Amino acid sequence: MYALIALGYTMVYGIVRLINFAHGDVFMVGAFLAFYAVEKFHLPLPAVFALAAGGSAILAVVIERLAYRPLRNAPKIAALITAIGVSLFLEYFTALHQVFGPNYYAFPRPFHVVSLEIGGITVTNIQGIILLVTLVSLGALQYVVYRTKVGRGMRAVSHDYVTAGLMGVNVNAVISFTFGLGAALAGVGGVLYGIAYPQINTFMGVMPGLKAFTAAVLGGIGSIPGAVLGALIMAESETMTTAYLSSTYRDGIAFVLLVAVLLWKPTGILGKARTEKV
Repeated sequence: MYALIALGYTMVYGIVRLINFAHGDVFMVGAFLAFYAVEKFHLPLPAVFALAAGGSAILAVVIERLAYRPLRNAPKIAALITAIGVSLFLEYFTALHQVFGPNYYAFPRPFHVVSLEIGGITVTNIQGIILLVTLVSLGALQYVVYRTKVGRGMRAVSHDYVTAGLMGVNVNAVISFTFGLGAALAGVGGVLYGIAYPQINTFMGVMPGLKAFTAAVLGGIGSIPGAVLGALIMAESETMTTAYLSSTYRDGIAFVLLVAVLLWKPTGILGKARTEKV
């Protein structure tokens, strides 16, 4: 789940050099869309994933168009502050009683939990679904980025958006598509989160969003494989810390690990240093 959220951070940064701090809250909106799809409309699981991914993508495209595009040529600090403002707006706007409300909601699981013990290790069907959906999502992302025309445009804009525009690439459309694609993955992650930890609220995206951003930086922000690798390393570190030390250190170990890696390799594990022209 960290990987699905981290991919949105790393793709957006790779395209427009923006840390989209509202991404964790888009993940939250995806979880709430899934909640209503299951609780109110009793949709099947594939339709729940489609609704959460589509709704999250539309929200991200609207945010990019209204909040980020007007600041594309502004100093980076302006876009960064705007991203934080959008994040706070989404959290407190959705906490209104007229929207989602400030309370915690029990996420209804659309199937029964089945456990299987293999060699002393307990595995549930929830973990299997998370793994399967994540692998399918990553495979689809790899196909889009490296086997489609829009993916070629994304890679061109990431390399040099001015030259890409001169070569006929619709830069605005590619950037909007990137925001939407990353948000769709976050929406899928929101559904998985609700199924795995069946309790949601409007501030649920803060900590997973920060940890996913940490994972993206850890693996090398701007690198898709780096985001996945960083998420796996960070989640494994959290789990081992909880098992062998204390759950109190669970949230802190991720950021300690990030500092250690950045001191050793500032670009992240798979990141590459960029040459900036003066």
